[in-house]
Amino acid sequence: MNQPILFKNARVFCPTGLYDPGWLLAEGREIASMGSGAPPPSLTTMDVRIIDANGLNLLPGFIDLHVHGALGQDTMDASPEALEIIGRYLVQHGVTSFLAATWAATDDRITRALQAIGKVYGQIRNGATLLGAYLEGPYLNPNRAGAQAHEFIRSAANHEAARQWIDDEMVRVVVLAPENPENLWLVEECARKGITVAAGHTAATYEEMQVAVTRGVRHLSHCFNAMGNLHHRQPGVIGAGLTMPELRCELIADNIHVHPAVQQILYQAKGPYGMLLVSDCTRTTGLPDGEYDLDSRRVVVKDDIVRLSDGTLAGSRLALDQALRNFSTNVHRPLSELWPVVSLTPARTIGIAHQKGVLELGHDADLVLLDDAHQVQLTMTEGSIVYQAQASNLQING
Repeated sequence: MNQPILFKNARVFCPTGLYDPGWLLAEGREIASMGSGAPPPSLTTMDVRIIDANGLNLLPGFIDLHVHGALGQDTMDASPEALEIIGRYLVQHGVTSFLAATWAATDDRITRALQAIGKVYGQIRNGATLLGAYLEGPYLNPNRAGAQAHEFIRSAANHEAARQWIDDEMVRVVVLAPENPENLWLVEECARKGITVAAGHTAATYEEMQVAVTRGVRHLSHCFNAMGNLHHRQPGVIGAGLTMPELRCELIADNIHVHPAVQQILYQAKGPYGMLLVSDCTRTTGLPDGEYDLDSRRVVVKDDIVRLSDGTLAGSRLALDQALRNFSTNVHRPLSELWPVVSLTPARTIGIAHQKGVLELGHDADLVLLDDAHQVQLTMTEGSIVYQAQASNLQING
């Protein structure tokens, strides 16, 4: 069992407000106690490791629901080692848990990727906790393929393969094109099993989205991207996302996929509990500009933008801490208001808010310390410190 760790002199972000200053005790894998002001003397005399945060911001750890890869590794490599490398990269950016995202591919490749996720589930040492799989396709609209490989997209869900995948306890999110009526049975099956269904890579009309929501769609994958345009007479998927309270919207806040002004529109429409930040990061994340193999295709990375040879955006090189920095600048709102978009809202999206995504007693001690520039100084996953910035001013005793 880990030695208890006591944070003091921190700005502690809680669902009921801000403790400034405040303290928090992590014992085992859970948050054992917390409060405002100085910690009780009885705690400081215990056999605890004390971290003086010197006024840093203590938040729940970030949860990234849409991670394809990093450092040359990808979910579709179907390699436990690749997933571990990704998980260790993520904690450097404040991410304490994540979903590994698949691409449209052959049934066999997707199955092998899910098997690898199952082997690593919850077991990455010194890295972010792998919570399961984000099944992005293959049941998408080929006319909204984005960077998905056209040859592997199937517009209608195959009953046998799809049932096999959603029976796998690793699958937490399924992305599909709901405009095809043959996919609605899968929407209902996923909803019955507690799997979050997202509309993505879709050309659905607003009316088709109304039907999809009644069947169980509750999420939009990378809102604004690969889903057509918002028109004042044909609001489509984006209009549905902006106006339907049942839908939560992902946002890739790299200022490349979505203009800062449009990010502000989304936040004004949905607020911190109706939208969430994701990275959609690929195997090029953390690597220098150059040419890389995404899967069977080459991508060019220049000025932090990833494109296929035809110019199509192919995921991102974003990390969630940078996404938060970009987003807070774009929407001009304080961290005390925005923190749920990287923690509590994604936790609610996949039904784990009873355990993760918020600083509350009994919840997992998934924590991140940020300075006022929103730079990560320390990351804790389930009670263990897994990352500390080399130049941090933290005072750690014990």
